[in-house]
Amino acid sequence: MSIALEGLPFILAGIALAAAGYFVPRPYGPALAASGLLFACFCAYFFRNPERVTPDDPKLLFSPGDGRVLSVKKENPEGGDTIRIFLSIFDVHIQRAPCAGTVEDIRLLPGSFVAAMKDEAKLNARNIVKLQTPRGAVEVEQITGLIARRIRCWVKKGDPLQAGERYGLIQFGSQAALHLPPNAKARVQPGDRVAGGLTPVAEWKD
Repeated sequence: MSIALEGLPFILAGIALAAAGYFVPRPYGPALAASGLLFACFCAYFFRNPERVTPDDPKLLFSPGDGRVLSVKKENPEGGDTIRIFLSIFDVHIQRAPCAGTVEDIRLLPGSFVAAMKDEAKLNARNIVKLQTPRGAVEVEQITGLIARRIRCWVKKGDPLQAGERYGLIQFGSQAALHLPPNAKARVQPGDRVAGGLTPVAEWKD
């Protein structure tokens, strides 16, 4: 299992803190070293970037991230359902394309920093990637939280993406959302656990 490059500065900082602890007299030195090692281990775990094989089924749309489904409801009168997923600090925070498509637009919107499990979090600072597919447009959101305030988006307009392909990262607890077009229907419900690029969360109607 690899680690996202964005995590390396945090891991190295923890290792440096642990190393510094060996030069600090007792009783503070061992505590400092242990704290540094624990921090480095946690960051290595948090920024893990597992390899995954997304099922080859063009009729399905897969979860854009790991976590627990918060809500499945129609938020846009002209669109389909929106699936919102809460990512705790223990979930993988890599975001993946729900289906194959081409990046048509990317919008980074300002907003608040409400706790990601709350309904108001949909107005938090967020990044929206619009994918154009043969069956219609699909939008995926990376949403900040109370602690998670850094969004990394690794794609640009015009980039082709395959289903399950990594496209970004949110640092620490956050939310991901998938906005479906009218010709797709959700296959999950609130409370379901999902895995990015593996769990089918919706399917095309046609």
